[in-house]
Amino acid sequence: MRSSIMFSKRHGFATVPPIQFRHDAPGGLRHAVIQAAYEHLSYSQIRTSICRTLYLVPNQGNWSEIPNIRDEVEDIIQGVEWYQVYDVIEGLVVFIEGTIGYAATEGFADRVNMIFSDTGAGWQFVAGDGIIIRGDGDFEEAVASSRDSLLQTGYDVAAKEIKEALGDLSRRPDPDLTGAVHHALGALEATARYITGSNDGLAKLASQIGLPKPLDQALEKMWGFASNSGRHVSPTNQPTPQQAQLIVHLSSAYCRYLADTSK
Repeated sequence: MRSSIMFSKRHGFATVPPIQFRHDAPGGLRHAVIQAAYEHLSYSQIRTSICRTLYLVPNQGNWSEIPNIRDEVEDIIQGVEWYQVYDVIEGLVVFIEGTIGYAATEGFADRVNMIFSDTGAGWQFVAGDGIIIRGDGDFEEAVASSRDSLLQTGYDVAAKEIKEALGDLSRRPDPDLTGAVHHALGALEATARYITGSNDGLAKLASQIGLPKPLDQALEKMWGFASNSGRHVSPTNQPTPQQAQLIVHLSSAYCRYLADTSK
């Protein structure tokens, strides 16, 4: 049986490319996604899923799988807006699960994530969340470990706020940057309230939650910056994508530290 892992990966020659794009879906990625779906579905089924997602009418004059329906599917996926490609992928996940079952869905999702990684896409598919933003290794580790620690300690509200922050960063076609900052701060504030039992805001609780100096002061400064960007919104005071992602990253790291030390 042929291995699904390519030679370069099997022998350790392949390296993971850096993230190169988010607001895009290059032609190679689009084609690769269709071929990944074709490992589980016929082109007719792929067309049904895509048309269902994008509210399109299939070309009834195309009846042969290859080349007619195959070419129709390829023309559609190559012609839609970049963000619709990711909608199509999420639709295919649902279609495969409903048609074949969970095992096939998992295989397709794994293949899609490999495509994202190999092409440098700043996205990833996560079961239960859909396609969400993918950051560098440090960002991913901070967010994932933070959510795990918060859930393990019963800080469910804080964990939900981290998830909401990721969701805002992942909105397509335009991320909700102020929303991401707002929810990241909400995760920190909820964690601080769990620890202290107080309903005060984070600005007052920063020095009471057990952070060693000068981390408590750094948290206060981050709160001041993020509060201006995420809570006092104005046309001239919008966070940049990099700033919003940094706040989510730092908030996740703080939440994990506080959750772990409160156990």
